Amino acid sequence: MTVPILSTPSALKNRSQSFLWQGDVENFLYLLPSDPVFDLVITSPPYNLNKEYENKLDLSDYIKQQSKIIRRVAELTKPNGSICWQVGNYIQKGKNVITPLDIILHPLFEENNLKLRNRIVWHFGHGLHSKKRFSGRYEVILWYTKTDNYKFHLDDVRVPSKYPGKRYYKGPKKGEYSSHPMGKNPEDVWDIPNVKSNHVEKTAHPCQFPVGLVERLILALSNQNDLIFDPFAGVGSTGVAAALHGRRFWGCDIKRNYLRIAKARIDEALGGMARYRPHDKPIYDHHKSPLSKKPSK
Repeated sequence: MTVPILSTPSALKNRSQSFLWQGDVENFLYLLPSDPVFDLVITSPPYNLNKEYENKLDLSDYIKQQSKIIRRVAELTKPNGSICWQVGNYIQKGKNVITPLDIILHPLFEENNLKLRNRIVWHFGHGLHSKKRFSGRYEVILWYTKTDNYKFHLDDVRVPSKYPGKRYYKGPKKGEYSSHPMGKNPEDVWDIPNVKSNHVEKTAHPCQFPVGLVERLILALSNQNDLIFDPFAGVGSTGVAAALHGRRFWGCDIKRNYLRIAKARIDEALGGMARYRPHDKPIYDHHKSPLSKKPSK
C-alpha cells in the first residue's frame, strides 16, 4: 500500500482513501464540502518563528490566519470528534520575551464553541540552553471536543502503575490490589523525547513531531478506520501514527520535499516497517550512563 501526493481538486473525488495534499491548507479546506468529515484533527502549526517552512507574520496577522483555519477545521470535524493543537512559544527576534501560543489561541477555539478537555504538557529532555531565563523543556497540547459525546478510550493508553503491588489496607476490598490491572491513566504531563539528531525518527525537518506523542492521542481519541487530519503535516508523523493503528489520514503541507519524506515514512508504516519510538516506551534513565558520574580527581 502507498499514500499518494495530490495537488488538484479533481483528485479529491475518492474521499475514502488516505492521501497527502501539496498546497495551502486554507485553500484545501474550502475545496471540501461543508459536511463534517474529520474524526480527529492533530497538528502542530508553525510558531511564526521564521523557520524554513513558514513566512513570518506580524503576530496579529498570524492570529488571524490561525483563526480562519481553526474555524474551518471546527466546521469539518464531526460532532463526536476531537481537535488537538500542539503549540509552544512565540519569541520575537532579538528579544528575550516569550508569548505562549496556547494562551493567545485558546479564545479562537472558544469562539467556535469548542470545549477544552485537557491542556496536556509535553515534557521533553533536550533543547537550547538559555542564559537569561530558565531553559524551556515543555510545550502544550490543547485538546478540544465539539460536544460532550466524544470518543475517549482510556484503556488503550494506560501506562504502568507507579506502585502496582499496592493493596487496600481497610474496607471491603482490604488485601486486594488497589491499582487498575491494565495500568494507570497517563495523566496530563507526558514525558516523550523530542526528535533531535540521534532520534530514530529524525529527518530533514528542523522541528519534527514525535510519532509517540501523536500515537497516544490517536489511540485515545479515535476508532479503527476513522479519518485523522493534520493541516500542517510536515514530514508526516501524524500519518505514520494513523497508519500504524488502522486509521485513514489526510495531511496538508506546502513543501514538496517534506511531503516526499512523509510519503516514504507513511508507506513504511503501512508496510509494517516504520521506524519510531512508541508512546509507552520507558524514558531512558540517564543515571545509568557513565557520563552521569563525576570523574574522580
